[in-house]
Amino acid sequence: MKQLKLLIGSTLFMSITSVQAADWSPFSIPAQAGAGKSWQLQSVSDEFNYIAQPNNKPAAFNNRWNASYINAWLGPGDTEFSAGHSYTTGGALGLQATEKAGTNKVLSGIISSKATFTYPLYLEAMVKPTNNTMANAVWMLSADSTQEIDAMESYGSDRIGQEWFDQRMHVSHHVFIRDPFQDYQPKDAGSWVYNNGETYRNKFRRYGVHWKDAWNLDYYIDGVLVRSVSGPNIIDPENYTNGTGLNKPMHIILDMEHQPWRDVKPNASELADPNKSIFWVDWIRVYKAQ
Repeated sequence: MKQLKLLIGSTLFMSITSVQAADWSPFSIPAQAGAGKSWQLQSVSDEFNYIAQPNNKPAAFNNRWNASYINAWLGPGDTEFSAGHSYTTGGALGLQATEKAGTNKVLSGIISSKATFTYPLYLEAMVKPTNNTMANAVWMLSADSTQEIDAMESYGSDRIGQEWFDQRMHVSHHVFIRDPFQDYQPKDAGSWVYNNGETYRNKFRRYGVHWKDAWNLDYYIDGVLVRSVSGPNIIDPENYTNGTGLNKPMHIILDMEHQPWRDVKPNASELADPNKSIFWVDWIRVYKAQ
């Protein structure tokens, strides 16, 4: 984990950062690039070692990210994505949720990549989820919103009755038909990774997905392979992709959402508590196999 970096003059700062290893450098890539290939780091990879204020983002952010969804949609259910709810501090990205005064809406932070990516790809983020029942996610989505890969989706909360979700991490994918709307994702128990009775929200962990090709996905937590899905019978059994599988370029998205299928929602005290309302992202790295 990084420590807070203090700027003591631009010359000194540049000399330090020019030789400093990346924050993810202690962690090897657990996935294999494939025969005759090697992993090439992509420029969207971000350590968040810069100052990005809620409503004033620097070029280091803006060159990679939009502080919004990939289109004008404001989010599911009572979610309202807000550009002013993302920022950096202490070398980490904070995505925060707050009440929208006078409404039942929850304002929440989101960022999405300007660029799109396709396989073969390895994506990994070091994150610490919130403690308030909202979805916290690192995921990818095609521009037409018909193909999705979820590296992690957390619903952690210390509320009584939420133990099942608190002890599991969702790793999955979707394929959609938008009109009339149809959505397929795997429903097997393996898509919910059990944490031996412990929560996932108590510390930073690494969540990765290896998008090998259109029909193969591997999911990792802290460098350990926790799930593999392979072939049309689990990737697209309804043939929503017309036989192509997960083949479309996708944006990377990091966000918080209140999802309407959930029968719980963060309350005012949880949203007012910074210990329960911020999804922290230490870093994200993305590699292409070439």
